[in-house]
Amino acid sequence: MSHQTGIQAGNDVKDIFASARSGDQYRVLKIVIENEQLTLGNTKKASKKWDQEYDSLVLPLLEDDVPCYILYRLDSTNNQGYEWIFLAWSPDHSTVRHKMLYAATRATLKKEFGGGHIKDELFATTKDDLNLSGYKKYLVSQAAPLPLTAAEEELRQIKLNEVQTDISVDTKQQTLQGVAFPMDRDAVAALERYREKKINYVQLEVDAEQELIRLCSTEPTEVKDLPMRIPKESARYHFFLYKHSHEGDYLESTVFIYSMPGYKCSIRERMLYSSCKNPLVDMVENNLHIEIEKKLEIDDGDELTSDFLYEEVHPKQHAHKQAFAKPKGPPGKRGHRRITQPPTGREEED
Repeated sequence: MSHQTGIQAGNDVKDIFASARSGDQYRVLKIVIENEQLTLGNTKKASKKWDQEYDSLVLPLLEDDVPCYILYRLDSTNNQGYEWIFLAWSPDHSTVRHKMLYAATRATLKKEFGGGHIKDELFATTKDDLNLSGYKKYLVSQAAPLPLTAAEEELRQIKLNEVQTDISVDTKQQTLQGVAFPMDRDAVAALERYREKKINYVQLEVDAEQELIRLCSTEPTEVKDLPMRIPKESARYHFFLYKHSHEGDYLESTVFIYSMPGYKCSIRERMLYSSCKNPLVDMVENNLHIEIEKKLEIDDGDELTSDFLYEEVHPKQHAHKQAFAKPKGPPGKRGHRRITQPPTGREEED
């Protein structure tokens, strides 16, 4: 979740929001922060189709050194009314204080306006990212599937082959991959404490004899401690509260880690953990209402670095292949130049 600043919407903004949500009077709203509250900066009415007047209405509202919020109405609708684009403008030349203030107030504005009306949300520091061309590039990037890692591809295949069932805390269900075990009371209690942010790490194990998923550890854990929490001889499930910053927002994201140290585990253990994994995740998300931001599968705890976690939770939309760099030759003086062409002319006569 984002850290909040306490800034709220002024009465003029609330009135405009109510009017904008209920009809087609406005095409664009500009919202700024003044006197410690969200204030109306400008409004524009619609006269053409949304894409025909996008650039002419949006770009003049963007100042080179002052952040702002732009709400732009599309012509499409959902079950709540017209759909809107939420643009967060934070130019490079604005002050650090303004950047932080606007970043920390984004969630408040979305809540005041109504998140159900917002179709897309863009954050940008240059006008090229917020013009119509930039918005269309954003749509293309969102529609393109990200490349899967080997572990994610294996996970996808397992999901395709499994039978989808309703799993609860105290029920045991059969899947094509084996038996999905329920959690014991200590494990459930630990996850409830985790949900309330009283602890930031939960480790679970499968008890094959008792057909239960049991609690292993709730030791306080930071990113640097994660590799030490991963057993090298047995599989485990881990729930970790990943605290970090992204695009100016402070975030706390739940990362589910399934650690399986390769062939050091028996085939039976690998099958049991693989079978119980998806029903466990479904139960945690649907019954305990813990939102999992990212699911990872690893075989070695050393993979869990700060950079790795950040890139997994916030993957880049496009990966550019690095050009091949010709390796440099050995240092020092090179030898004589080798003759690769056959001798010609006088040398042949000799």
